[in-house]
Order: sequence, then structure tokens, then C-alpha cells
Amino acid sequence: MAPSTPNDSLDAIRREAQRSLFRARNGIQLITGTRKPVVGASPNDVVWRRGKAQLLRYRSNKRTRRPPLVIVWSVVSRAYILDLRPGHSFIEQLLDAGIDVFMLDWGIPDAVDSGNTLELYVDNYLPRALERALEVADADEIDILGYCAGGILSCLGVAAHPEVPVKNLAVMATPIDMSHIEGLIRAVERGALEVDDLIDETGNLPAGAVYRGFASLRPTTDVFKYANLWERLWSDEFVDGYQAMAGWIRDQTPLPGALARQMVDLLLRQNILTTGEMPLGGRSVRLADITCPVLNVMAEHDHMVPPAASELLGDLVGSSDVTELRIPAGHIGLAAGRDAKRNTVPRIIKWLNTRSS
Repeated sequence: MAPSTPNDSLDAIRREAQRSLFRARNGIQLITGTRKPVVGASPNDVVWRRGKAQLLRYRSNKRTRRPPLVIVWSVVSRAYILDLRPGHSFIEQLLDAGIDVFMLDWGIPDAVDSGNTLELYVDNYLPRALERALEVADADEIDILGYCAGGILSCLGVAAHPEVPVKNLAVMATPIDMSHIEGLIRAVERGALEVDDLIDETGNLPAGAVYRGFASLRPTTDVFKYANLWERLWSDEFVDGYQAMAGWIRDQTPLPGALARQMVDLLLRQNILTTGEMPLGGRSVRLADITCPVLNVMAEHDHMVPPAASELLGDLVGSSDVTELRIPAGHIGLAAGRDAKRNTVPRIIKWLNTRSS
């Protein structure tokens, strides 16, 4: 290794001085809120609406693949994490692969929605949105990709409504066995904390309570997050990505009160999905009635929905074609960032194409 020269030392000093200036500039912009990255920028059209729920169809001149894909989003977070920034977008990659992409976004509930139940989402909103996607795309079959709690709704919807022609079902970070979920949720499970203790004047579980529930899973995260931010505050690219991601993490949505009570009772305290059956609308919905190909995508380092909480799904569905895909990422990295771009999206696309050729 060649010894360093005085010029090398001067270059290092100049580089660090320049980075210090960039840190100061970016830090001021972050603190004052003048640096706001564009999120959710992929053009789309609302093709169906019911209550707060909306079905979006993303515009594209590259649609070459059938069937269309409907992404069923979670009920407790914002869907733009899949379209976080131009050039760093899950949605963009799907569109570039020729996929006709729809997004079922549940919106932001208010007092009017406090009585929303699982039955409303699974038996009303979901099948009607899927039928509309089939109509708009002029397709005979449809693919579904459910994320987190949206994966639960997707599984229940496919099992409960065989009249909807679902070709393939993929789910990501979808909790089935709640005994493996940690954090504040354990206090609710034991009854030390009741849902009604958290319900606000709108009759809903407020977004702040949802965020605190997630934050309780990793209480020291902020310490490491800010240390990493300072180290790379000089990089415009890193700061834009950091701000977009940090903004999304805090941008949770309220949860309808009736739905929250159902989820706590059925999914958490009874852990009923592990039985393979769910009481819904006066009948029992059986996961064994899912017979289409199933892809179960898990993040190996997921602290919210660890693989142990998801892997049981393959034993419960009735499909003879079940694939487990484990991505070396965390809960958020599964859907956004380098891990999603390099691993998650290409492998989901490959799985869909293999079964739809």
C-alpha cells in the first residue's frame, strides 16, 4: 500500500470541509421543513370508489402482460411506500415489466367509518374492487398482491369469494400466527390494555396510537437512525431517501374502531387464523378454499412480522402450488429501498410470469 502524500491529506480535508457545508445546508432544510421529497408520483386514475376506499389504476404504455395485478394495501399505513420516490419505486418496476397495476387503497377513515368491520372489507369492498379491475382491464382473470394486513384481507377475500377469478395470490409480510408478534400488541393480548382505552372521539384508533404500537417494537431505533443520518447528512440522495422513509413511518392512518375490536378479539387474542378458519358474516371462511397458486413473501429480518408469524400460511391453504420467498431485508426494506429493488420486486415478477405464461 502506497504511503499517503501531502496532497492526499489536503484532498481529504477539502472533502470533509465540503461535506460539513452540505451537512449544515441539509440539516437546516430538514429542521425548517423546506426539503420535502416528492412521494407517490406515479400517475394514476381513480377507477372505483366506495366510502374512503379507492381503486387506482397506474398509467402505462408498457402493458404487455396478463392478467392485471391488484395490490391490496394494509389498513394501517399509507400506500405510497410502494411508490416512494421516482427511480426508487416498487410500482415503477412493476409497470416497467409490462404489468397492468391497480392499487386498492383504503383511504383515511374518520368518524363515518368507525363502524367498518372485516365483513365490509372482505365481502363488500374487496370483491367489488376486483370486479371493477377486471372490467377496466378487459380481463378474464386477475392476480392479487396483499401487503401486511392487506395480505390477511386478500386471503380471506379469495377464500370467501370463489366467484372472483383469481389466477395467482401473492402476499408480503402477512401475519398469520400472532403469537410471534411482539411489542405493545402483547399488552393488548393479555388484556392489560383494552382497545377502548385507545379509541378517540371519532370512534377510531388514532394514527398516533398505531405509530406508537409500531415504535414499541424497536424502542431504540431513533438513536441509531439519527446517528446514521448525521454520518450521511452531506448526501442529498441519502437525505431525500431518509426524509421520504421517515415521513412515511410517521404517516400512519387511523383504524376504524369496530375493525380494531374484531382484529384484537379474533386475530390477536384467539389467534384464530392459525386454525385455518375465520367466522365472517355468519359463516366460516376456510383458508383451505384457496386453491390458486400462492406466493408467501417474508423478510428475514422483519421485527414487525417475523417469518415465524407468516410461514404457517402454506400449511393452511388448499393450493398444491405454494412458494415461500424469503428476502434478506426488514419489514420496510421488503417494500422499499435497495432490497426491494434488487430482490423483492424482480422475484415477484418472475413468479407471476412463470404462472401466467
